[in-house]
Amino acid sequence: MDRLTPSLGRLIGAAMLVCVPATAVLLGLTLWGRLSVGVALVAGVLIWTFTALLLRSILREFMVVSRHIRGLGGRSEAGEGPAPTPRLEIAQGLLGAAQHLDRGWRRRTQALRDQLRSDEQVLNTLPDPLLMIAREAVVTRANEAARSLFGRDPAGQEIITLLRDPGVLDSVERVLAGGTAPRQTIWVMPGAVEREFEVRATPLPSPSIDGSVALLGLHDITALRRLEQMRADFVANASHELRTPLSSLIGFTETLSTSAKNDPEARERFLAIMLEQGRRMQRLIEDLLSLSRIEMEEHTPPDEAVALPRLIASVTRFLEIKAREKTMTLSVEAPPDLPPAIGDADQLSQIFQNLLDNAIKYGRPGSPVEVRLAVVERGPPAMPAGLRAPCLRVSVTDHGEGIAKAHLPRLTERFYRVDKARSRALGGTGLGLAIVKHVVVRHRGAMTIESDPGLGTTVSVFLPLHGPRPPRRAAPSA
Repeated sequence: MDRLTPSLGRLIGAAMLVCVPATAVLLGLTLWGRLSVGVALVAGVLIWTFTALLLRSILREFMVVSRHIRGLGGRSEAGEGPAPTPRLEIAQGLLGAAQHLDRGWRRRTQALRDQLRSDEQVLNTLPDPLLMIAREAVVTRANEAARSLFGRDPAGQEIITLLRDPGVLDSVERVLAGGTAPRQTIWVMPGAVEREFEVRATPLPSPSIDGSVALLGLHDITALRRLEQMRADFVANASHELRTPLSSLIGFTETLSTSAKNDPEARERFLAIMLEQGRRMQRLIEDLLSLSRIEMEEHTPPDEAVALPRLIASVTRFLEIKAREKTMTLSVEAPPDLPPAIGDADQLSQIFQNLLDNAIKYGRPGSPVEVRLAVVERGPPAMPAGLRAPCLRVSVTDHGEGIAKAHLPRLTERFYRVDKARSRALGGTGLGLAIVKHVVVRHRGAMTIESDPGLGTTVSVFLPLHGPRPPRRAAPSA
């Protein structure tokens, strides 16, 4: 039977309901003796039959309209087709009212969808990571910054698996328990470079449609903390290291203005020393500022592709004159198909300039300085696990006096010198390897130092590869 045709039971029920007044009249006439029982029964059956036939078409139109209205509500596919054209005015009015209501709901639904997309876009453009949290302490949604911070979409995970910090978990628990005031705490994110965040848990005015009841915002204050530390370190280091050259400049200036005022020979000698002390202070301040800038950027790794052979060739050309002054040679060995590294070209140039400059300073006159580049199967444990295999290794080897093993762990400390007098005489500031270390850490790489007294020193820098990783080769690992 057609689903739009009224069933027999429904038709009989509707006809009986409509025929109640007529049936009552027939019953009354029969009781008063105006009609016989047979005539009354025949009349009743005829009335019911004609009423049912009339109601059949009326009910069919209402069923068509009803089915279309259910389709508009999403309960069937009928609402997607063309609207019916009922003949009855009441059915037309009912259909028009339903269509007007449907258009209003569709407009409101589209407006809500647009608003949700707009809100989602706003959240994704915010620089701070944001997490929406349900009553069960489960993340329901996260913006783009949060997905980038955790390296995945944290939606569906419990907050305890993301932020393993008692202070943060206590703040979240208090807000979820019904607290109305925002809760704020500090969270240090572990990793190769620690990052510090100000975490703020805020309850929502009412639960959202996805069950979120609280918002967790993470504001990165790493740069601010590093700036504060940089200021303190700069004052402490500068005041200590600049004391000696400043004292020398003051002493020579006083001498030139008094006892050596009319002594041309002493004046020439003192001015040369003063110039050297001034240049020493200049190098020291430049290295301190460079180190501070690197530390400020340490928590943001670079993402450029850098061709190391070309960069190192540029550095060696710059230092060739200095090497020739000691009759030393600079050699670079690199495979022709060496892939690029991930890095900041300026900072990588600073790394290899410092390493080559040290090799020239402390190498024996007439000896070679050797630079070797290769892809190794695995870097040292100091590198992040996901970047260790394979990676690029750049080794700088000199043939100088070498360094005792007891000094190797401290070589990257600021102002640490194995031979202070020799280092200062050669123009060293004690910050070269500290700068190298911080640049390498920013690049999520690693550095190793190997030295044999009397034979020389090899400093190796390991850097992650850029782009698709090449197949593993037979080059030795660290």
